[in-house]
Amino acid sequence: MLAQAARSSRHAVAHSRPRIFRLLGGCVPQRSILSDNRRFSPSSSSFPRDRLIDLRTFSTTTARFRSRYLISEGRTTNPTKDDNTSSPPPPSPFYFETGYSIFAKRPSRPFPPPFVSPPSGSFSEPLTTHNQPRGRRPYVNGQPLRGVTNGDDAIIIGDSNFIAVDDGVGAWAQKERGHAALWSRLIAHFWAIEVEKSFQQEDVDIADLDPIQSLQEAYVQTKAATKGTLKDEDVAKDDREPAKPPPDNKDGEPKVEPPGENDILGTTTASSALLHYKSSGSAPQPVILATTLGDCKVLVVRPSDKSVLYRSKEQWHWFDCPRQLGTNSPDTPLDNAVTDTVDIGPGDVVAVLSDGVTDNLWEHEICETISQCVEKWTAGEDEAKDGIVYVARTLMNAAREVAEDPNAESPYMERAFDEGIAAEGGKLDDISVVLGICRKKE
Repeated sequence: MLAQAARSSRHAVAHSRPRIFRLLGGCVPQRSILSDNRRFSPSSSSFPRDRLIDLRTFSTTTARFRSRYLISEGRTTNPTKDDNTSSPPPPSPFYFETGYSIFAKRPSRPFPPPFVSPPSGSFSEPLTTHNQPRGRRPYVNGQPLRGVTNGDDAIIIGDSNFIAVDDGVGAWAQKERGHAALWSRLIAHFWAIEVEKSFQQEDVDIADLDPIQSLQEAYVQTKAATKGTLKDEDVAKDDREPAKPPPDNKDGEPKVEPPGENDILGTTTASSALLHYKSSGSAPQPVILATTLGDCKVLVVRPSDKSVLYRSKEQWHWFDCPRQLGTNSPDTPLDNAVTDTVDIGPGDVVAVLSDGVTDNLWEHEICETISQCVEKWTAGEDEAKDGIVYVARTLMNAAREVAEDPNAESPYMERAFDEGIAAEGGKLDDISVVLGICRKKE
């Protein structure tokens, strides 16, 4: 049971005050409409903009009761050494000193079998009395599932050179077979593994690295892992949908294969930063490969002069519907993901952020928060003794404060106004902050 105050485990339960929703047309909360637009319709590959699901049940619960949120932080998401699932860090004169801080607006849906072991029905069953339990952690292909789940988001810190955030589209929770959190976690898991494979040979050149191809491989493996996985008894009869052939491609969008009867449904955006180096004269130069698909953000901040060296570009189908990988989505890594090569230096902070941060904080606020925290850390102030984790925690709390304020001004509200949509306050969402500060090995 989680305590309702911060503990040494760095897990805490926070409470938010009830939120007041502005109703549109007297029935559906405005924010619910915008959130649902992010999801592609499970029964249509053309994802029409007018297919909206009534979220009155969820919004009423949110408005009347105080919600509980999970907050977590740390320096790595790697499995324990006993798991023996990760490769040694790649040889490089540079590395990321990493930290993360995350906030979930609601608990994620539990992963279904076979990703977790189903409980035994009786102590007399052979599984209980004779077989060694696999443990409580989720598994895929016989390996512990890497990364950390944050609501519908997933984050991962791979070795000392790869950090990523995947933002699962939460509206899939309304479907019996919807598991956005599983989709985002699987993409992160397989992506990190494919990146590790890129460093199996010696003397890896920057030109040999292809994060988009690695993401493509992760996408293919995630589709295979979720295809036909749910058994008939796991799916409610009224939720089953017969497979239909893709409609005629009238709008120029790629045809999309419809989901099978027992497939696990979900979509997720993806973003990462991969640290490597290139030869520049006599000294190596650190660089990152920043890869994005969707609306998560990669920022490079130089705290010494409080400047933003790089910002990734968000990708949208329309407002609040980003490009995403998964069920009924026409997007693929090879067609839509973008990788930028960015020169950085020791001391620069690379931030991979979910839209729960960028919808609530403007870029200059993110830059100022990171720069001020690094300055306190460098000065040895007591409140900054946790180092990069302190920086991530402060940024997460700044975004959360706006997200929970129904009267705050926010980038999300500003973008909604630009679309002619009435919106107020911050956007309550899963908030994922993963930071890596570039260091040179001694």
